[in-house]
Amino acid sequence: MEDDPMVALDLEEIVLSLGEGHAQVALAASVREARRALADTTFDAALLDIDVLDGKTFDLAEALHERGLPFAFISGSRPEELPPQLRSVPFVPKPYDPVEIEHTLRAKLSPRP
Repeated sequence: MEDDPMVALDLEEIVLSLGEGHAQVALAASVREARRALADTTFDAALLDIDVLDGKTFDLAEALHERGLPFAFISGSRPEELPPQLRSVPFVPKPYDPVEIEHTLRAKLSPRP
């Protein structure tokens, strides 16, 4: 979930490169779009910017947590701005290094022992 089109395309490229031809990406620029995508599609993981076109993504993050869907924040905000219940969520600050995005996704999608 990213409201800056250039950043969204960059993140999409990173995710697709990790999927080795098997990954699919759904982009959303607002919480509303993301909720619609979640209702229509099954996801393995989510990347969330915090501040998007229609507000903050904290309620969406809570919904993802309740569904057991792994996610990480990728944001220009500071981690200490997160509500206390979301501070344990992986956080990648912008500007990000693509390697850090790859590492975060691989860690979230790795099988748990």
